[in-house]
Amino acid sequence: MTAHIRNAKPSQYLKGDTGQWEVVIGMEVHAQVNSESKLFSGSSTRFGGAPNDHVSLVDAAMPGMLPVINEECVRQAIRTGLGLKAQINLKSVFDRKNYFYPDLPQGYQISQYKQPIVGEGVMLIDMPDETIEIGIERLHLEQDAGKSLHDQHPKYSYVDLNRAGVALMEIVSKPDLRSADEAKAYLSKMRTILRYLETCDGDMDKGNMRADVNVSVRRPGEPLGTRCEIKNVNSIRFVGQAIDYEARRQIEILEDGGSIKQETRLFDAGKGVTRSMRSKEEAHDYRYFPDPDLLPLEFDQAYVDDLAARLPELPDEKKARFISQYGLTPYDAMVLTLERASGDFFEAVASGRDAKLAANWTINELFGRLNKDGKGIEASPVGAAQLGGIIDLIKAGTISGKIAKDLFEIVYTEGGDPAEIVETRGLKQVTDTGAIEAAVDAIIAANPEKVEQAKAKPTLLGWFVGQVMKQTGGKAAPGAVNDLLKAKLGIE
Repeated sequence: MTAHIRNAKPSQYLKGDTGQWEVVIGMEVHAQVNSESKLFSGSSTRFGGAPNDHVSLVDAAMPGMLPVINEECVRQAIRTGLGLKAQINLKSVFDRKNYFYPDLPQGYQISQYKQPIVGEGVMLIDMPDETIEIGIERLHLEQDAGKSLHDQHPKYSYVDLNRAGVALMEIVSKPDLRSADEAKAYLSKMRTILRYLETCDGDMDKGNMRADVNVSVRRPGEPLGTRCEIKNVNSIRFVGQAIDYEARRQIEILEDGGSIKQETRLFDAGKGVTRSMRSKEEAHDYRYFPDPDLLPLEFDQAYVDDLAARLPELPDEKKARFISQYGLTPYDAMVLTLERASGDFFEAVASGRDAKLAANWTINELFGRLNKDGKGIEASPVGAAQLGGIIDLIKAGTISGKIAKDLFEIVYTEGGDPAEIVETRGLKQVTDTGAIEAAVDAIIAANPEKVEQAKAKPTLLGWFVGQVMKQTGGKAAPGAVNDLLKAKLGIE
């Protein structure tokens, strides 16, 4: 990690027994490249399958087998670098990172060390009170290892090489993060960008995206402390929990007069603690050297420019456009651009309609219900045309806001065309002033004491509105009800 750039705000300091502490966090995100085959072989990258079913002779490190670079993985890495506003290096080198582990059949990992494919970049993350800039140190390509299985037999461990050789992008941040909340926001934003670009599906449950989190603490203004690396955290929520625990652990050690040992740790999600795994290796421990089986990777600027010209609109640009084009608040624009599919859905709903009303119904009603049911926008039972149809009925005065919510529930659970449902089920708003007046007169006649109270305290008018709406099954036009009540009760 390079020297720090950002300083924490005093409000972010952690309080120990002997004073304030600043937490310094850097993150290494390992993102599986979206490609049909592995980085250096033609084996499938599909998730699942029988153990060792997606393994070629190259993946298994059979003698004489030579790696051949997958051009699609290179293309995806460059696109990711462009999405992170990073420097694309026209020449990069693959190195051998030497270490020995049962699920690494070659005895080394093909990675990139001093000359990565992508250099420095930047990411903006939205926090409740500000937008902050987090530096990206580098992005390099490397091959994944296999998986050791220790719970299949009481005496033996097994190795599944299905993941061996799968292409990973390791995206290294600068140590600019200063709290667990910032780290979670960073990882969430990284996942959003990768999914917009379709360079990684971001599925953390399958291990397709995971993070190594480097945590250290220091007194404000002092040099960086000794860091510990928490390996392979596979959940945004767990990242926050791991940082909170690890920072407190280090503070307690230092305040007791001890020192932090640089090491690699694991996060135990069940207990909510980190525990020691091994001493932390330095670069020289891996004895990096250029891989003699792979030539330097070179391409020209025209290739990069062509990829840049065909990038999709990314979250920050889409958010800015939603604010300027549709007049949305920054918060609403941020929510609607968290997923590319969500932004596309909103724009389909808003086309030719009141954008603010479309945003309100998309965020509060649809997203709220989807979150409650644990569904994503892709699995929404209500399509953009259906939600737009409900909004059209509101704007036309055909239904009230209350009826609209009932209609939404019907469409969500049963499907169908909103206009047809309103017609067949008699949900149209009552705009006939004669019918509304009859209901108003009946409520006033039945509640003379309330009438006197409302004349003295006009805020009680709402009680009468509620009673009229109840008597009409929620179908009375609210505006007409208010006007009639004010006239009959003599309320200005």
